[in-house]
Amino acid sequence: MLRQRDLSIYFLFFILLSCNTNTTVDPTLDTRSKGKINISADESFKPVIEAQVQVYEADYPDVKLNVHYKPEADCLNDLTVDSVRMIIVTRYISPDEKRFLEDSLKLSPEQMMVAFDAIAVITHPDEEIHRFTMKDIREILQGKFRENLIPVFDGLKATSTVRFIVDSVLHGDTLTSKALAARSSEEVVDYVSKNPAAIGFIGVSWIGNKDDAQQQSFLTKVRLAELECKGLPGQYVQPIQVNIYNGLYPLKRGLVFVLKENYKGLGHGFSNFMTSERGQLIFRRAYLVPGYLPFIVRPTRLRDE
Repeated sequence: MLRQRDLSIYFLFFILLSCNTNTTVDPTLDTRSKGKINISADESFKPVIEAQVQVYEADYPDVKLNVHYKPEADCLNDLTVDSVRMIIVTRYISPDEKRFLEDSLKLSPEQMMVAFDAIAVITHPDEEIHRFTMKDIREILQGKFRENLIPVFDGLKATSTVRFIVDSVLHGDTLTSKALAARSSEEVVDYVSKNPAAIGFIGVSWIGNKDDAQQQSFLTKVRLAELECKGLPGQYVQPIQVNIYNGLYPLKRGLVFVLKENYKGLGHGFSNFMTSERGQLIFRRAYLVPGYLPFIVRPTRLRDE
């Protein structure tokens, strides 16, 4: 039989064991299936990000993803805003930016490339020239092209489209003073459709989805230009998935999320969803190239006429 002292020790051990195994979760913290967070996303990816959010919120009715669509520079500035949990942009953050977040906000950001898209070039339907070399594109952007086409962007200073053009096409050279700034990708399409001397530059996720009625309506108003293949002089392609995947289309770029979360909360849940099979299929169905899901190119055989 147990003595009184032995019973006391046994009872104390049982209480301590119960305390260690019944840890409680902070009810104020969000989880992958419950809560609300703010996300800043590059405006040029709005159609596909809205599709991702719609499916995720349908899966988890207690979740609210407040996505604010902005120019890329504004999204990057939101890295320092406590209320913004995630940003979605076209580049990785730099070592200096990462170090700043670690030092000032005491968190270690996670970042990952989830998909690839491209900058689409659009012209007025009456414009006879619809094929351009990269030399042509550079001359247009510098205001030197023989047809004097005026480039139109979704903004001139803070957008990912302009940054990509200046960094990757002009390589730091100055953009022509004739370049025009619309307030959104939709307005770029609208302006080009009404002005034969304009040539627009927008993210392909705004105009490449053949199953989206709005995007198909855009293509009744403007023409999707062809650019000379990268590494294959004399051959021209449009920014469709296979050409982006193979690197043939020269204006290819990536889509990156940067997550500011030190625990496995809603931000981790949504980022994991975008890299999951379902999330990657959403990118593919939006005619982007998935960053993780295998992209299979199958040869097709045309029927004899």
